[in-house]
Formats: sequence, structure tokens, C-alpha cells
Amino acid sequence: MLAVQVRSGLVEATHYGAFAAFDAGLKLVAHSGDIDATFFLRSSAKPFQAFVSQEFGAGLSPLELAVASASHDGLPAHVAIVDAMLQRAGLGQDHLQCPPMWPISDHARDLLVGQGHKVPRRVWHNCSGKHAGWLRACVASGLPTESYPAPEHPIQVRVRQLISEVGDHDVDPSGIDGCGAPVPRTTVRAMARMYAVLATDDRFRDVLTAMHRYPAMVSGVGNGDAVIATALDGAAKRGAVGCIGVAWANQFGVAVKSFDGNDRVAAFAAASGLEDISHLSETMSGSLRGATDIEVLGGGETVGSYESRLELTLS
Repeated sequence: MLAVQVRSGLVEATHYGAFAAFDAGLKLVAHSGDIDATFFLRSSAKPFQAFVSQEFGAGLSPLELAVASASHDGLPAHVAIVDAMLQRAGLGQDHLQCPPMWPISDHARDLLVGQGHKVPRRVWHNCSGKHAGWLRACVASGLPTESYPAPEHPIQVRVRQLISEVGDHDVDPSGIDGCGAPVPRTTVRAMARMYAVLATDDRFRDVLTAMHRYPAMVSGVGNGDAVIATALDGAAKRGAVGCIGVAWANQFGVAVKSFDGNDRVAAFAAASGLEDISHLSETMSGSLRGATDIEVLGGGETVGSYESRLELTLS
């Protein structure tokens, strides 16, 4: 069990899931729940997908690398960076193959509606940065841009190879993510190992640094992964349907999957587990409360909260 939701003293929701942590030596040091249950990695794959873009010559700046790793909110800054990523490769929004979508941020959508926009656009999709990174890589490497999301495209083949390697886990058969790109399979055990590699392997230092430096570009203000990346010297990346990975530089890789698909619970459990396995400073603990202080409201007033039920087995 990860957490419970308590309203007026009564537990009204119970959230089951799994937690795992690997140390800098890639040893499993703490776990809870079924860490070998299979699920799709979803957007928690993005740091590694962005790394592959760089391998293929995308030449992304730190800010662009953060957006290539992002599930962004679709705010003007996010969209401007995606546009710039495309323009530097001589491309435009029409080259994106993620589906048209309104921003996932209500505030960003309200801004656009207030400006008179009436239909969604591809560039507003929260995965447009990842797609723009792949397009940049295609142009740099002389690969076809029109088929970049296809499973047999060299970039997608390399993504699967890399994620299989760093997670020590076969990612096939892949699925199709919400943005139309291939999405690898994983487990909490494999995902935590992946994020431990991200935290410790010098190959990924640029990705880790960019994600830590620009958490609001990777996510958005107030989201659980942005809170965690701000609190620690590292990066965090949420994925749809309740998964999150955390890479604490030279310390731990952590992964959580909430089996009911609750994103807030996944971030809550990741922050709670980090508190349990490490000696955090008072400042770090205080910063993490942005992910763990989840209010339950009744009549506009706070009447409850989420409480951790994480019981870790230490290795």
C-alpha cells in the first residue's frame, strides 16, 4: 500500500502500488509491493528519449533538452521553446506528429481561449518537446522526418535498446503512447534501476543537469515531479497513469507506480519513500512537503489529508 485518503477522520480511499529504490552502485536497497508487475513507462521514458535525440546529433541546448524531456503545461514559454527547436532545424509545427491537443494546464488553455483560439494544435501537446527533439535528430542525422514515430525508425529502435540496457529489462512488445509514439514496457524494479543510472552515469549528466535546472520547463509549477526536482539535487519525471521516476544525483534512483493510476499518489509516495531511505536536511524535507501535503477539501475547507502507508523492506 502507498497511501490513504482521509476525510473527517475516516479513510475513504486506499491506494495500492509499488516502490523501489536503487543506490549509486545499482543495488536494490528498498522496496514495497509488487515491483515486478509490468506496466507502460509512459512519459517517465522521456529523459532517455531525449538522450537518444542528442546521440543522433540534435544539438539541444540545456533549456531545449529540458523541454525535450518534458510533459509541459503548454504555457507560452514552453510553446516558444518548441517552436525555436523546430525552426533551428528548418521545420515547423506541421512536422510534429503528436495529435492536436489543448494544453494540459487549465491556465494555459484559458490564455489561448481568451486570445481567440478555437481549435487545438500539435505544438500545445504536452509531448511536443520530445517530438521536436526527435525531428531535430532526424535532420542532423539525415534520417526521414515523416516516419520518426514508427517503431522501426532508427531513433525508436535505439530508444528501446537504451531503455532495455539501463533497466536490465526487455521492453518489448511496445505499446502506443498517448502522443502516438512507441512506449516501452517496464516494472518498478527496472524503472528504479533506470533512474539510478540517470543519477550516476556520466553519459546522462547533461540530461540530469538540464532537468534539475529547469523543472518548470520539464513539468510545470506545483506538479509533483517539479517539486521533487526542486527539493533534491536531481531530476524527476512523472508518467501518465500513476508512475514517477526520481534520479537523485549520485545517491538513488527511485520509481513508484500507483496501480489505480493516481498521479498525485505516485509523487506523494516517491517523496515519502525518499524521506524514509535517506537523511534529508530540514530544508529538503520542507521542500518535499509540496508533494506530500495534499489537502482533502469539504465545503472549501480542509477536512482531511493523504497519509503514507508505505512499509519498506530494506535490502
